[in-house]
Amino acid sequence: MNQIVTFSSPEQINRFRPSQAEIDRRYNNVRAAMEEHGLDALIVSGSEYSGFEGAVRYMAGFHILHRYAYVVITPNDDPIVVFPREATWVGDHSATFLQRRELPVHCGEWMADYLKGQGANKVGVYGMEFIMSVRDYKAVAAGGFDLVDFDIPFDYARAQKSDEEIASVRHSMEINKQGVLEVIKAYQPGKTEAELMGVAENVFATAGCGRNTMDMVQMGPNGSLLPQMVFPTNRPLQDSDGMLYGLEVSGEGGHWVEYSRPLMPDGMDEITRDMMDAQQEFHILVRENMKAGRTAEEVHKICMQPFVDRGYRSGHVCGHSIGMTMIEMPRIGEGFDFVLPENMVCSMHPHVMNEERTHSLYFQETYRVTTEGGEPLSGTAIDAYDGTETELKPV
Repeated sequence: MNQIVTFSSPEQINRFRPSQAEIDRRYNNVRAAMEEHGLDALIVSGSEYSGFEGAVRYMAGFHILHRYAYVVITPNDDPIVVFPREATWVGDHSATFLQRRELPVHCGEWMADYLKGQGANKVGVYGMEFIMSVRDYKAVAAGGFDLVDFDIPFDYARAQKSDEEIASVRHSMEINKQGVLEVIKAYQPGKTEAELMGVAENVFATAGCGRNTMDMVQMGPNGSLLPQMVFPTNRPLQDSDGMLYGLEVSGEGGHWVEYSRPLMPDGMDEITRDMMDAQQEFHILVRENMKAGRTAEEVHKICMQPFVDRGYRSGHVCGHSIGMTMIEMPRIGEGFDFVLPENMVCSMHPHVMNEERTHSLYFQETYRVTTEGGEPLSGTAIDAYDGTETELKPV
């Protein structure tokens, strides 16, 4: 085993470190899913790409700073976290709660050799579609294993959040809300799109989010928003603009949340106002119907009805499970018969537009599934702002 020496204090490492009971819960759930699907082993992939690092952090406690990492799980052996050797001194490896750590020159070749030694045949891979390094996938695939895409079963196994995780989610939400509020408070005509984004990023960096932010904007003329989400530019803003700073972050605990509210100093035009009415109706339906025991598809069909009735189109699904990976399965959409458990956390963000694609309105809110319905974790109203506010509007 490779020993890593760092100078991090115990307080820094342990502030959001999961308890042993929480670690055991995660592994019991994942191993149960492995047994259900007949796996001999599971490779869990993580990458520095924002939002895709979380599965390794979930299973090992390591926050990827640069490059990528894996956790290899077998039914009976201790799990192993695998780092590329060139990243030996990138990231705080002492924060890893797994005892077995490997730093090979070629992670894929090492994993293939290890799995052969374990007599593994059917091997699941979390991150096969989007996350795993092609170099490592080729090496594992050359090992002759029966490789199984395990993205959905893995996410389903971690969909129900523990009380420890919910505390981390709430911490992230407070950071996200503060970033949105500071953008609203900082608005002045003549400031640029990028200047306002810098205000939010300053909040997030100060709060310890590191690179775990995924920020974009929607802009539009005369109290409207165009459908496309883009990077902020140095274009000066004016009161007639419609502005939506789509801010998504995870705090030190590693749990992502999504929260945004539109900023429209001169108000909304008629079409956008109608979309706002539909958004408010949507979120009322989420609060009433996102109940434990309902399926993701049922919630989608019930809650999207205000947009269907008005003839608006959806840019993508209305929501998804969210956790230490930004987008987890299931999506809240058609074709997902997953039964929502209590304490599941979902981002709900209907991205709606008219048939002409001239207008759009997007909201992000993060909900906790309860037996009574969806709890909006921000505790704030579904409404627009004009830039004069000093506080967020309560529900």
